[in-house]
Amino acid sequence: MAVRGERESADRIAGLGHDVVALDAFAEQLAEPGEGMRRLFSTRELRQSALRGRLKADGDAVHLAARWAGKEAVIKAWCEALGETGPLPYTVDNVPWARIEILDDARGVPHVVLADDVAQALSGALCGSDVLRGVHCDMPGATDADAKPGEGSRWRWHISLSHDGPVASAVAILVVRG
Repeated sequence: MAVRGERESADRIAGLGHDVVALDAFAEQLAEPGEGMRRLFSTRELRQSALRGRLKADGDAVHLAARWAGKEAVIKAWCEALGETGPLPYTVDNVPWARIEILDDARGVPHVVLADDVAQALSGALCGSDVLRGVHCDMPGATDADAKPGEGSRWRWHISLSHDGPVASAVAILVVRG
């Protein structure tokens, strides 16, 4: 059994991402005809944001903007973790935005939830980089069945969302397990 201090010292921050979204501009994009920005969110994200917008009487755009900032922060943390060690699994043109979900748990705490293919792309890219040097990488799959949302077998996410006044903001941290 590992002592808490030992466990923490074995984990290391591999990437940090931050993003800020202007609420007015985002709301305008969201209101454009067609699916536009909404297609970049999963059904679960759209549903949670609509519910939260009704409960707080501030509309879904505020909550979707915070989730959008979260998605951007996740990509930035992922890219920082990979550094300059190799090709990125996605380009600006093909990021699977709706498959990178920012979802609240039953307590309203946000978590990063990656679709299996996205989690495997992250895991594969990290295992092919210097980030996981010395970490056992040949585990069978990118995620653990028993893992909490946002956690993989070799990595886990921390995310914080906020909105106030004219902006929404998010910070994402990618932690690699030692």
